[in-house]
Amino acid sequence: MIDFKELAQQYRTELLEHVMPFWMEHSIDHEKGGFFTCLERDGEVYDTDKFIWLQGREVWMLATLYNKVERRQEWLDAAIQGAEFLKKYGHDGLLNWYFSLSRDGQPLVQPYNIFSYTFAVIAFGQLYLATGNAEYADIAKRTFDIVLQKRQCPKGQWSKAAPGARQLKDFALPMILCNVALEIEPLLEPDFLQQTIDVCLHEVLDVFYRPELGLIVENVSMDGQLVDCHEGRLLNPGHAIEAMWFIMDLGKRLGRHDLIEKAVQIALQEVEYGWDKQYGGIFYFMDRLGRPLQQLEWDQKLWWVHIETLITMLKGYEMTGNTQCLEWFQRVHDYTWSHFRDAEHDEWFGYLNRRGEVLLTLKGGKWKGCFHVPRGLMQCWQTLERISVNS
Repeated sequence: MIDFKELAQQYRTELLEHVMPFWMEHSIDHEKGGFFTCLERDGEVYDTDKFIWLQGREVWMLATLYNKVERRQEWLDAAIQGAEFLKKYGHDGLLNWYFSLSRDGQPLVQPYNIFSYTFAVIAFGQLYLATGNAEYADIAKRTFDIVLQKRQCPKGQWSKAAPGARQLKDFALPMILCNVALEIEPLLEPDFLQQTIDVCLHEVLDVFYRPELGLIVENVSMDGQLVDCHEGRLLNPGHAIEAMWFIMDLGKRLGRHDLIEKAVQIALQEVEYGWDKQYGGIFYFMDRLGRPLQQLEWDQKLWWVHIETLITMLKGYEMTGNTQCLEWFQRVHDYTWSHFRDAEHDEWFGYLNRRGEVLLTLKGGKWKGCFHVPRGLMQCWQTLERISVNS
């Protein structure tokens, strides 16, 4: 029998006493502004480049903790200094957000990646809620408008595709827009918000989810058809499972239990398909026809995949009472805490090989920052607390 109250305390303690103190101590660049994210196992900085994805995510995380957990001034101060660094250096003056910067804010990589934009949206949107600073709201809204304008061709002039080449659209953008729309709901007109949500729900559930497979594919043709090529066969179970808790939150917000039930069923199909029956854990990439993959890291076990699965299974159980969700939560919880948590230093490992052995001892890098671990711990803690109260 699961003790939900005890589990809630476990997630809360890990967040507030181990993970966030790690980032507060090691990631803030007190001299130049912004955040270091390339951190060794013990927190030592091993590279000072700054990646816009992770700068925006850390601002969002700190502002969210301030808004939803405890109004700690140190969290708000850190979020503001990060946002001010982004505001000054993170874009080209027209809110086209670069991919990376040098430590002192010089652009390194052009603004080709639309997720630099989406994480700027949620960062400034959440910080506006914390501060009431209208400038932050304006940056969030204007950047969101640019994201919507770029949906059909996210990379724009920086696309590597040859003229007239096979065109595919990918799942990641409509998936994340489901979350972004709710994140900045207070800043959007209700009709515009509903229109955006409707488009995202259609894309996720009617285009990328394939009932003939029972799975979500990562890429389809521009008219929504399956394509038999590397990209067209690609599956990313973690992406699909993460998207389902976004859909559950939307279903709750809209009062649509049908959305919640569909998201739960898809999530259960995805975790069953993606689970490594031999070694445990969830595969990073898979091919829907079982073909060899381009991604050499396809069989690695990644931190964010498992943490997002924990959130999804808990929310699925909370909202529907489906005991399969609870069973999967327990299985993934046991794997995640025994493999990703570092027993000697704070924060969690990110990359394991298929057998579950640590591949990289880093706690942060180009892709891993102050986001999935603390967000997941916060979401699980708060969901477990609600379940314990209502059970």
